[in-house]
Amino acid sequence: MDLPVMPPVKPMLAKSVAKIPPDMHYEAKWDGFRAIVFRDGDEMEIGSRTGKPLNRYFPELVEALRERLPERCVMDGEIVIARDGRLDFDALSERIHPADSRVRMLAEKTPASFVAFDMLALADESLLDVPLGDRRALLVTALSGVTAPVHVASATTDREVAQRWFEQYEGAGLDGVMAKPLTLPYLRDERAMYKIKHERTADVVVAGYRFHKSGPVVGSLLLGLYDDGGTLQHVGVSAAFPMKRRAELVEELEPLRLEDATEHPWAAWAQESAHETARLPGAPSRWSAKKDPSWIPIRPERVAEVAYDHMENGVRFRHTARFRRWRPDRTAESCTYGQLDEPVGYDLAEILGPPD
Repeated sequence: MDLPVMPPVKPMLAKSVAKIPPDMHYEAKWDGFRAIVFRDGDEMEIGSRTGKPLNRYFPELVEALRERLPERCVMDGEIVIARDGRLDFDALSERIHPADSRVRMLAEKTPASFVAFDMLALADESLLDVPLGDRRALLVTALSGVTAPVHVASATTDREVAQRWFEQYEGAGLDGVMAKPLTLPYLRDERAMYKIKHERTADVVVAGYRFHKSGPVVGSLLLGLYDDGGTLQHVGVSAAFPMKRRAELVEELEPLRLEDATEHPWAAWAQESAHETARLPGAPSRWSAKKDPSWIPIRPERVAEVAYDHMENGVRFRHTARFRRWRPDRTAESCTYGQLDEPVGYDLAEILGPPD
């Protein structure tokens, strides 16, 4: 493979804002796996947002993209699965499976689609420094007449249309709306775009759990985010699960359980002084050298998406977060405070001001 933009490429990211900003390029926010597709003749690579190849998990897309994309190109988009008229993220997550036979069975049962919304290279030209408006025109031309399962994301520069999309598209399982400045170059791994979601969510590291008061089932998951220094900080818990699910979570997390807590990034919480420089779970007195069944440390490898209402002092969830789903497409290290750089908030003047 010899393209002007070579894999791996970390995609351009977005930060959350409360309202749809004016005078921008608007698209729906898809609920799938972010993917950058590289094609050079017969060579094809589908890269995840972390740069790892996804080819083996979506064999049906490899062939479809090879048949439908320009001979030499690099495109940014989203892998999605639609079922019963809605996007189905659970079906998508099932693809991340070690067994090739299962992946191919699911590829036939619930085939995936690719929604393209940006172009990073075409033929021998890199488009990274080209404004979004021009990249969009090239994308539309390059995929003119393309057929399923490859699609071009609908877009508009009309804010009222974008607002209507935000209100209507949720029923189809979409996340919200994306807003992108038309003059924006493609800035890899930078939060240069804006996302307006139906609820505030964050991808967090699940680093442990506490048992439920009724017995040896999960009572709450302990959640963390990495700060700028690479330290995993405790940001809160997620606790509202049906009893059956609490038991299932114990089994799911058992392979990650640490018998020796000294290997855990929060092991220092037994030292009162450690709480002065880090956010650690619980009171210092609750940790001891012996295994404490009220807090079970696990390897901080699994990522979950949780919904929350407010951040307390910008460092932790004010209330219990609501578990939404596992995110097998995310790495723990990618779960940083950066996704909360511009937290969604409320303008008090709008609440206390005179009625319309």
